[in-house]
This record gives sequence, structure tokens and C-alpha cells, in this order.
Amino acid sequence: MKPINVGLLGLGTVGGGTLTVLRRNAEEITRRAGREIRVVRAAVRDLEKAKLLAGDLPLTTNPFDVVDDPDIDIVVELIGGLEPARELVMQAIANGKHVVTANKHLVAKYGNEIFAAAQAKGVMVAFEAAVGGGIPIIKALREGLTANRIEWLAGIINGTSNFILTEMRDKGAAFEDVLKEAQRLGYAEADPTFDIEGIDAAHKLTILSAIAFGIPMQFDRAYTEGISKLTREDVQYAEELGYRIKLLGIARRAENGIELRVHPTLIPERRLIANVDGAMNAVLVKGDAVGPTLYYGAGAGAEPTASAVIADLVDVTRLHTADPHHRVPHLAFQPDQLSDTPILPMDEVRTAYYLRLRAFDRPGVLADITRILADGDISIDAMVQKEPAEGEEQVTIILLTHITVEKNINAAIAKIEALDTVAGQVMRIRLEELAAK
Repeated sequence: MKPINVGLLGLGTVGGGTLTVLRRNAEEITRRAGREIRVVRAAVRDLEKAKLLAGDLPLTTNPFDVVDDPDIDIVVELIGGLEPARELVMQAIANGKHVVTANKHLVAKYGNEIFAAAQAKGVMVAFEAAVGGGIPIIKALREGLTANRIEWLAGIINGTSNFILTEMRDKGAAFEDVLKEAQRLGYAEADPTFDIEGIDAAHKLTILSAIAFGIPMQFDRAYTEGISKLTREDVQYAEELGYRIKLLGIARRAENGIELRVHPTLIPERRLIANVDGAMNAVLVKGDAVGPTLYYGAGAGAEPTASAVIADLVDVTRLHTADPHHRVPHLAFQPDQLSDTPILPMDEVRTAYYLRLRAFDRPGVLADITRILADGDISIDAMVQKEPAEGEEQVTIILLTHITVEKNINAAIAKIEALDTVAGQVMRIRLEELAAK
């Protein structure tokens, strides 16, 4: 069979890794795909820099040269960002070309529009590399767990934040110091906002939730909270209580809708996902038939991400001539069967909480705090009062609650902070058991 011709948009970290792995494993990939997958052109920003890797591969600085090339069957978008990536992908689809992308921001924000255009044109858009780097989590959700009603999923899906939290725990270092180290090592960008504020994780969670529950992409409804306010004390106290703090993306099927939230979370240290350290990623999925399943691996990097890109290329190559109606739907469910189940407002989410506060060491303080919690229908699971340092008038109080409604805990925190005996703000971190219930 004649080779499948591929055009690359971007020859940076992931694009370079993709070209390298395709060349190195060409024979193995051809045996699996049934025909040769051949990169015939690439669009780059810097021609001189790219020539070192590209060799005799034709290069251009105009990405539309690739998208509009009639000899190219699959366009691989690896430039990132929203524009011109969106315009290029839509043009490729209009030209009748299949698309492979690693762009989680693009898929999370414009996936509904992109998939509709691809469906109408009878082409495929594959995006395994958009979530979890080399972990085949999209394929697992979309195909491997087809028999299941997915109940919930929880993922460590941002390596930068996980590296920072691991270093804070292992070295007892402050957030700011570890962030600088992460930037020095190349784990964090000069502007780390997307990573440390949970935005990158929210992009990925949006994609996972759409596939898990058969709903449209709804990134704008995802609750997002990052790790920049966490202190080394909270990381230490969590350890003492038998928990680890991770930035989790959580999507859960609830009675009145779907929870879609990214935030720091206490997880019991005995859970496997609590022991995922460094820049690694992991996603825990609970299906009604299979129970909990865990997917672990490198969430970024040139060759791990290239592994997912090439897996998509092989899939598209195998199905290149197949009837479009016989292909796996983009979001696992048939396009006309997507659900309009609402995303729950964060105020309606039910979970447990870790609360840390500073209070004056006086009689009646604890009674005031516990009364406020009781009035809000919040029961206490555990409480620890730290001994004050010599000469200090304030003590640290840590409370773990049973499951309650977010709006109740917010109201209670506001009342506690208004007490004359409480100093400063109450630190709140959500707590999830992640048990196979």
C-alpha cells in the first residue's frame, strides 16, 4: 500500500521527538500500521535551527504550505496555543485532511467546533497526546472502558505542580523557592501561571470529562484553583495526619450533574495515586464494572509525548480508508448522543475538608469554632491543636471534616474568620478518599 504522507506543524520539543521516533522505529511502526508513515514536510519558525534535526526533510516557515499541500494526508499540529493553531486545524479539515494534535488548550476550548467540522467532512481528529503525555488515557477511556458507566476520575495531570509539591514535601522548602528551582530545571516556564494555577490541568480535565461522560467540552465551567497559596506547614501537617497534597483534576458523576474541578487535594497516603511523585502523571478512573483503574507515566517530554502522537498516526493510518461511521467517535459517544447533563456549580459540590487556622490560646475559642461548624451542618472527623511556641499567644488548630456541601463550608469559614479570637484567614484544602466505593 502506498505510504501515508504526514506534514508536521512545529519541529520543537514534541515535533522533534516525533520525527526522531518515527525514523528510529520506522520498521516496527510500518509493521503495525500496515503501510509506511512518512513525514514529507514540516513548518518551522527557525529554518537554520530546524535543519540540524530535519536533515533532507523539506521545510517551510509558512504553515499553510503544509496544510494546503495536496500530497499530505495527515497534518500533525504541534505548535500549541490557540491561534494560528485553530485556523490551521480548521483549514486542514476543510481540505479533507486528518489531524493529529497535542494541543490541550485548543481541544478544550474549541473541540466542539473542531469535531463537528471533522464529522461533517468525514475526517479524523486524534488528540491522545493532549492529556498525560505518553499515557494512553484517551484510548483507555474511549475504547478500553467502553462497557463501563464511568463514575468518577481523578488525575495528577500537570507535572510541574506535582514536582513542586513533591519537593516541598521532601525538602521542607517554601513554594517560592521550589518554583524557582523548577524554572531552573526547565520543569516550569518563565511565566508558570498555567501550571501553578491549575489552568493547564483544567484543559486536560475538560477533555477527560467529555470522553468519560459523553458531554461537550465545557472548559469555561471548570472550577480552577492552583497551588500558589500552599505553605510548607500544610504539606507537613498533611503528612502527620497520613495524607499527601496533590493538585488533582476531579470529574465526578453526582446526583444533579457533573463535578468538574481542579484544586489542591488531600489524599490518604496509602492510595497509589498519592505516591506519584516528581513530574510524573497519573489518572485514576472508576468504572461501575471494572472498578478503579490507574494509568501512570511521563506526562510530558519529547519522546513520551511523541509516543502518543505516533500512536494516533498509526490509528489514523489504519482507519484512513474506513467508512467514517465505523470509526471510534471523537468523544467516545456517537455525536448525536452527547448528554446535556449540567456541570455543577462549585457551591453544590460535596467533599470533606482540611481547615487550618491560627487562634488565640484562650478558653472558649474551640467551642465557638465547633458551634459555627455545627450550625452549618458540618461534623468534625478529627482535630489537632499544636502547642504554641514559647512566648506566643496564638495556636495552630487543624480540623478535618466529614463530607459536606461547599457552600456550607464557605459560610462557616467566613463566620470563623470574623471571630475576634481568630487571627487571619482560614486555610482550606479539600479532602478526597478516592476509595472504590
